[in-house]
Formats: sequence, structure tokens, C-alpha cells
Amino acid sequence: MRKRNRQRKKLGQLAGAILAVISIGSALFSAIPTSNPDAKNSEFPSVIRIGYFANITHAPALIAVQEQYFEKYLPDTEIQYFVFPSGSAAVEAFKGGALDISYVGPNPAINGFVTTNGSLLRIVSGATSGGAQFVVQPGVTESNLAGKNFATPGLGGTQDVALRSYLSDKSLTFDVGGDVAITPSDNAATLSLFQKGDIDGAWVPEPWASRLVLEGGGKVLVNEADLWENGAFATTLIAATSSFSAEYPAAVEAVLEANLDALQLIENAPEEAKLLSQEEIARQTGKTLPIETLNRAWSNLKFGYDPLALTLQKSADDAVKVDMLKLGSTGLKGIYDLLPLNNLVARRGLPTADAAGLGS
Repeated sequence: MRKRNRQRKKLGQLAGAILAVISIGSALFSAIPTSNPDAKNSEFPSVIRIGYFANITHAPALIAVQEQYFEKYLPDTEIQYFVFPSGSAAVEAFKGGALDISYVGPNPAINGFVTTNGSLLRIVSGATSGGAQFVVQPGVTESNLAGKNFATPGLGGTQDVALRSYLSDKSLTFDVGGDVAITPSDNAATLSLFQKGDIDGAWVPEPWASRLVLEGGGKVLVNEADLWENGAFATTLIAATSSFSAEYPAAVEAVLEANLDALQLIENAPEEAKLLSQEEIARQTGKTLPIETLNRAWSNLKFGYDPLALTLQKSADDAVKVDMLKLGSTGLKGIYDLLPLNNLVARRGLPTADAAGLGS
């Protein structure tokens, strides 16, 4: 039996504090010292700052925190955890020098890479795929989408681009005064708006898709998995700043070791994995998911270290198509650094991951 009273490292900023800091701007972040000002030649930093979301799509991170897997592989490093409300918040922390490595969605990672001419970050592993749906009010169909108001978790985010791409393929416009209104909204507010009938639907990740169905009485108009080859698309990746990866490759490997341990637990003991994920979500939010919601959401997710690089390129192409992204001449070339991951999985006798020509 696991010890329930395990000693934990002090958490970094929680979501509310992160939002407050971000509102001040990245100038404030630049005043925060780098992760290891005193030991540039050390194999491991004295401090590492790890980000994740208190959401079921980040289950590998939730489990690794609960089981202290990061501490297992970084025993002499102070670990500061940052819980972010969105991928864009994590990327802003990257830009401000306030974060070293984080679980993040594909589109925020793409935006961070492209808007810094490829200098900011590298994707070093996958974590989760699948688990996004377009849930609508019962009377909404594919034939009457015009005139409706839909929500997404955030402007330019992974689900926001997915919805815009879907509507564009149906020749529907969504700019101001267009055929469809899109309202970026945090997921908790989206559920409330949906229950009140103030929005007609939302393209959201799990467990919010399940909550809209089970608590809001919605129906699934589109399961995003149906739009992808083999039903697989990246949902949660692990990205590190380029500077941190270059200076502390052993620390990056340590984080990836922890992620692999979490993935192994998910595969070998899924019920325990669900419980651990619930415990970390409750620790961060004060709430747990109803078991029916948890089970439905979990069934729509797949967990693995493969970053599904081909789907990242499609996500970028979709963002360009709906004017949410401009790619430079080199595109996404260099966004992946999978050498540390592939070294680890090879040692574990697992298949290596492919960067699909986008490796550094």
C-alpha cells in the first residue's frame, strides 16, 4: 500500500497566481532567475520548474506528481511545480524564463516555436492523444450550424483551431459578423453557459466533453478522433525550453523517465491510474470527477510517449488555413528533439519515436 502522507516539494505558482503574473506581462517573468544560476556546468540543475494542468488529459503528469516519480529521478534537484490553466499561459512562462519543461497542447507548442523563430522550445515527448469532441445542444445538427454560438477553451488553442478548421471545411465563416460566433471561454464557464442554454455547443477536451454530455444534456456532433487517420491525434506533449535542453540534457531525460513510469502504470494498472489522477486533480481544484464522467473521459483517451509528429504538422496546417498561424520558410523544422526520449525507450526495449522530418 502506498504511503498516503508522503513529503512533497513545495509547489510553485498555482493557476490563479500564474494568471495574475501573466496579466502583468512577460517583462515580470524576465526578472525571475534562470533555473540554475550557480551550477552551469553541473549535469543537473539545482532547481527545475515543471508545468502541467490539473486536467485528465495530463494524467501522466498527475500520476508522476502523485507518485513522486520526478523526485525519484531528480533526487538532488529542487522541483517547483507550476499548475497552468492553459497552454498559452505555459508558453508565456516559457517566454519569460519562468519555466523549464511542461506538459502542453500541440497548438500552444507550435505557436511558441513559430513566434520565436524556432528558438524558444523543443518538443521532447508525447503523453496523451485523443479525447476531444464537439458537443452541442440537442437541436443542433450539421445542417443548421449557421447563426449559432460555440465555445472553445482559448483563442488559437488546439480545440479552437479544430473547430475553426471544421467550420471552414463546411464553408462557414466565423470572423466578426460571420456565419458562426466563436466565444473562447474557460472550460468551467463553458459548462455553465451550456447548461443555461447561452451557447449552442463547444469543442472541448476531456473531461469537459463528457461533462457537457452527462451534466449538460448535450450530444456529440463530432468526435474529433473520427477526423484523423487511425483516430490518433496529439493532445498533450512535453516541451522544454531550448536553452534548458541544451544545458541539462540529463535533467530532460530524468523528466522523461518519470513520464515513462507514469505511462507504464497507466498501462498496467488503469484503475489505480484513474485514482491517482483524481487525487491530484482534487488536490489542485478541491473537486473530484464523478466516476461516470471519469470513466467516459478515460475511455476516449490514449496514453503514450509517441508525439505523433505527423498530426502536429496537420494541426499547424489547419491553423494556417484559418488564419491563426503564419509559418516561416522553415515551417516546423527543428521543433522536435527526440534523442533523449529515444535513448530511454531503446534502453527499455521499446520502439523509438519518429519526428517525421521535423527533428532538430
